[in-house]
Amino acid sequence: MDQQQKILITGSAGFIGFHTAQRLLEQNYTVVGIDNFNNYYDPKLKHARNDILLQNNNYHFYEADITDGQEIKKIFETEKPNKALHLAAQAGVRYSIENPLVYADANIKGSVVIMMQSIASGVEHIVAASSSSVYGNNPIPWSESQPVNEPLNPYGASKRALELFAYSFHHLYKTPITLLRFFTVYGPWGRPDMAYFKFADKISAGETIDVYNHGKMRRDFTYIDDIVAGILAALEKPNNYSIYNLGNSKSEELEEFISIIEHELGKKADKNYLPMQPGEFVENFADIDKAKKELGFEPKTDVKTGLHTFAEWYKEYHSSKLL
Repeated sequence: MDQQQKILITGSAGFIGFHTAQRLLEQNYTVVGIDNFNNYYDPKLKHARNDILLQNNNYHFYEADITDGQEIKKIFETEKPNKALHLAAQAGVRYSIENPLVYADANIKGSVVIMMQSIASGVEHIVAASSSSVYGNNPIPWSESQPVNEPLNPYGASKRALELFAYSFHHLYKTPITLLRFFTVYGPWGRPDMAYFKFADKISAGETIDVYNHGKMRRDFTYIDDIVAGILAALEKPNNYSIYNLGNSKSEELEEFISIIEHELGKKADKNYLPMQPGEFVENFADIDKAKKELGFEPKTDVKTGLHTFAEWYKEYHSSKLL
């Protein structure tokens, strides 16, 4: 990317948005951040991330909601970004089953607003976050060539809707749009609603952790630095309408994952084994051949290394009394 370029990032105070913005700022890009600090999880964590970014003069931040078309239009007109990275979304599978309208609003309407405004402003390339949740019960490994018309929960459905709107906008206006299907991202400054963060909280506090499907689950856990590398590679390579899996391409046993967290925190977990939750799947596993070939994507962080780095951050963050 030309280092004079200006990249707009929605959800810049979120987990992936923060890390991506930080990397771009380190490389002397100008970053326009948008976030609404919603309270799905503690906004203090979002503000703590954003405060770090605000220390850089090349970070231009706007507190705004992506569903507010007029406000988003003003930001685009003021900043005139070259590229748009759309990461803002209402996350969470369980919450989507209880509150599907929130997902229709943020993930579908909000995404349409961002894509429409990006196209109207003449951005060179839109990159947007999709999810492995679109795959539903497809046989693993999950590949971009598989049909994705049967998502198991409203969150997955909202991300599939984003992909379909993106295709129609690309078809109509020819703006290059790239969709990235993320697989279970973890790491420092992560989301407290994610299982690994909840495990760390409860193990640290001596509380019982809930382990679903009696521990017989596997996930393709992908470390945040690897995801950011994939995002930056995608931003550099506009290619009509493209979809890529960004995962570790290795499926980990949930029980082994928990044991690593136990080791890192120096405490054993008290486990409450439960049946599978509605809307969930037993295993996910990314086929990343396409991203390797076209983006040069090559995840480098194994789960032990990644969880060690997360645990070190977690202990420091809590001892600093930021929460």
